[in-house]
Amino acid sequence: MLWDAMPDRAGMEPEYSEQFRCIGAACEDTCCSGWGVVFDQAACAKYASLPDSPLKVLIETHVKPLPPGVDGTTPESFAKVELTGDNACPFLNAERYCQIQVEYGEEYLSTTCAVYPRIVNKIDGREEKALTLSCPEAARLVLLSPDLLQGDAGSHLLRTAEEMVLPALRGSAQRPVAMLAHFWPLRAFVLGLLTHREYAVWQRLFLLGVFTRRVSALARGELDRGLDEVMKDFAAAVDSGMLREAMDSIQADVPLQLDMVLRLAGLRLPRTHVGQRFLDTVDEFKSGIGNGPGATMESLTANYAEAHERWYAPFFEAHPHVLENLLVNAVFRSLFPFGRKSGEPNAVLDMEREFALLATQYALTKGLLIGVAGHYREAFGAEHVVKTVQAASKHFEHHPGFLDEAYGLLVAGKLDNARGLTMLVRN
Repeated sequence: MLWDAMPDRAGMEPEYSEQFRCIGAACEDTCCSGWGVVFDQAACAKYASLPDSPLKVLIETHVKPLPPGVDGTTPESFAKVELTGDNACPFLNAERYCQIQVEYGEEYLSTTCAVYPRIVNKIDGREEKALTLSCPEAARLVLLSPDLLQGDAGSHLLRTAEEMVLPALRGSAQRPVAMLAHFWPLRAFVLGLLTHREYAVWQRLFLLGVFTRRVSALARGELDRGLDEVMKDFAAAVDSGMLREAMDSIQADVPLQLDMVLRLAGLRLPRTHVGQRFLDTVDEFKSGIGNGPGATMESLTANYAEAHERWYAPFFEAHPHVLENLLVNAVFRSLFPFGRKSGEPNAVLDMEREFALLATQYALTKGLLIGVAGHYREAFGAEHVVKTVQAASKHFEHHPGFLDEAYGLLVAGKLDNARGLTMLVRN
């Protein structure tokens, strides 16, 4: 039962991130290629004190101080690394290791380089680290774990509710409720929904969207009840299956899904450096849906639907944890449903927008995977899933403007609503 599991799950944290180990030269991609890496002021001070050497010349040539307030706040974003002509990091040696780390150790790395692929968030004074899937090894660790949140030694360990300082659940009726104060129980509930395997993944997203809208209404003071009542009632509705009819009433719109995937995938292609792995993924996607001379939207849609039924669906039915892990990690990474900036002074919480972005990123990833599955057909497997997710994550996540542009597409297409988002994610 969903609600019965909530108290013990209230302290879920992404402790699996501590299992990550860089595999260096064995990695299929280079994390610092095409990425605007910033150096913090403390690291730059260390580099300034280094003795004269070829490495110091490289640093003086390629590390450019930023004006105050650009790309963040000084001293965290004190300088930016100027990439080489082929969009590679100038400090990457022939063995694909960072020369700064080779010569002086990890303590000389900038914060950005030392932390990656971990994303550091702070909640209630606690620091936790999620993983960005733009790193191939991180993508493997997250996506392929059969039990990301629980399991044997070495898997994610749950912190029990007793280890957390849980705020009171009950909110004041008919008054705006400060939802951020209820971060931990809301996180537990969200993760409970996303790991509820009696429902398909798209159905879990549907349920999460409904729940997010109810919590948003509560936050605005529109409901005459407390948060604990909202959560208990919704858990009962999920366990009883009473929302299945509402889900089934919204039919899949395959042409709309494909059109949105094509639009999202092409958002930043003309304006940014595009890595070869993402170009390969796009080519595989296009091949899988038959996007060639003479193709029509009708033929593309038919091929897309066939790829889903014949090759995509069988793989994910046999490996139900993969897309679930994708969403769970996204919750940790973005502090869903609040957003990573929610702890900043005067931050405006927009939980419904955060859900729209989560659903959109899922729809894009799923769409690319369907095309790639159509390309590889019977050979489609875990390695193709990891490559597709990693290449897409690196292309989009390393460009902060993507999320605003993606949301703009939703609004322009009038899809930033319950029905539109369900049509995007529905199988």
